Amino acid sequence: MSDDSFIREVEEELRSDRLRNLWERFGILIIAAAVAVVLVTAGYQGYNYYTQNRASASGDRFLAALNDAREGDTEAALSALQALEREGHGAYPVLARMRAATLLQQQGDADGAVAAFDAVAAETSAPDVIRDMARLRAAYILLDTGGRADVAQRAEPLAADNNPVRHSAREVLGLAAWKEGRLSDARILFQQIVDDTAAPRNIVQRASMMLELITASGGVAEG
Repeated sequence: MSDDSFIREVEEELRSDRLRNLWERFGILIIAAAVAVVLVTAGYQGYNYYTQNRASASGDRFLAALNDAREGDTEAALSALQALEREGHGAYPVLARMRAATLLQQQGDADGAVAAFDAVAAETSAPDVIRDMARLRAAYILLDTGGRADVAQRAEPLAADNNPVRHSAREVLGLAAWKEGRLSDARILFQQIVDDTAAPRNIVQRASMMLELITASGGVAEG
């Protein structure tokens, strides 16, 4: 046997002894850790399955309520949506609140709809995009039932240059200003929409029409 072979055998034996000693000292801990990993993984998967099932059931209830609304059974739709607000899971409670507010508006209950949209906007656990949409919906209702200050309270924070819904916010602010005869303010807001290359085409078209209307009515032609 060569010296190299002998040395390798000794090293392997030493490694074996070390492993045996480590196992004797920490074997129970290693097994416990492995079992814990399995249990945590199984628990996580089980929880995911449970939450997904609950969210799926809420989705079915939401679709059923929408179907009731489409068929004209508003009372049944509202009842189902309100129950979903209390008992639903995932994103469906806040979606139910938004849809219920829309139904209140369609029924002519403007004050109730504004209050419902304001409640969604104040819900800190709701996604920001939903809260912003709720503010906009309330602002558009208040064009007819409130004053410019009511609209501005909800829409002005959304009109910043970096806000994704700035175009709609500027539109409702412009309409509120135009309604009160503040043509210069309205023109500035509508011009901001037209000049924004990221603005949706339909909003740009409406803003352009409003600019023409303002000019035709004797508004100050700036720029």
